[in-house]
Amino acid sequence: MNPNATTAGSVLAGAARIAGFGAAGAELIRDGSNVMYRLPSGVVARIGRPGTGDTARREVLVSRWLDEAGLPAVRALADAPQPVMIGDRPVTWWVALPAHRPATPAELGAVLGRFHSLPAPRIPGLPRHDPFIDLDRRIGLATALDPGDRTWLERHLGELERRYQDFADAGPTGVIHGDAWQGNVAVPETGRPILLDLEMVSFGRYDWDLVQVAVDHTDFARITTSEYESFVAGYGGYDVTRTPGYRTLADIQELRWVAFALSKVGTRPEAAAQARHRIACLRGDVSRPWSWSAL
Repeated sequence: MNPNATTAGSVLAGAARIAGFGAAGAELIRDGSNVMYRLPSGVVARIGRPGTGDTARREVLVSRWLDEAGLPAVRALADAPQPVMIGDRPVTWWVALPAHRPATPAELGAVLGRFHSLPAPRIPGLPRHDPFIDLDRRIGLATALDPGDRTWLERHLGELERRYQDFADAGPTGVIHGDAWQGNVAVPETGRPILLDLEMVSFGRYDWDLVQVAVDHTDFARITTSEYESFVAGYGGYDVTRTPGYRTLADIQELRWVAFALSKVGTRPEAAAQARHRIACLRGDVSRPWSWSAL
């Protein structure tokens, strides 16, 4: 078992005692940067990374804002302490989702169109989106990099930062989701799609929320032209691939996926080879469409 899950289990037990929930027999749902458990009562506990208490508080406030705005989203419990802090790790409490499937591109586009049309919330501390956050640290700490790849990635990051500044103030801005992909919209058997994973909600360029699906089409061929066109139509007809800044945003997103692979090298045996393959793609040694394995 991942040591993080063992640590999270003790955090869950302490937080459940404070909140008045029974944690015995809790089911592990996800063991990632955030660890999630389903309690026997059906409540879902979300355990954040160390030092993310402010992020957890914002997630709860964002959930309540979306509920008031009438946009279905994962719901924070109203009658539980939010968050409970165990040391420097926050625990928040959520309503369990019904049976569901991931969104289609068209469904995701429609949800994002509605989300981007909402008036900005009055949520204290809602941050400005930074597409480069943590990239330099992950590249610097990566143990699986040979010197040539490390130098190239550092230079590539610097170039992308310069390119981004050339159009940083262009295009529509407002509150964005920050990690918009089909898996972050749950479509139940009945009812409207539900927006998930609110920790990266921030002020930023709307285009950032459209890039993940766009590169799935242009660079990976994970979705067909018809599916991408349905995403554009669902969003309202705006096609981010036709904007001057698209290639820069796409390159930043793909560098983030490389950095994620590098961060998994210590815990996933296949991550080092996958990171090297992804870097080779970015460096132009592999022709598009690319094929990257999930980690």
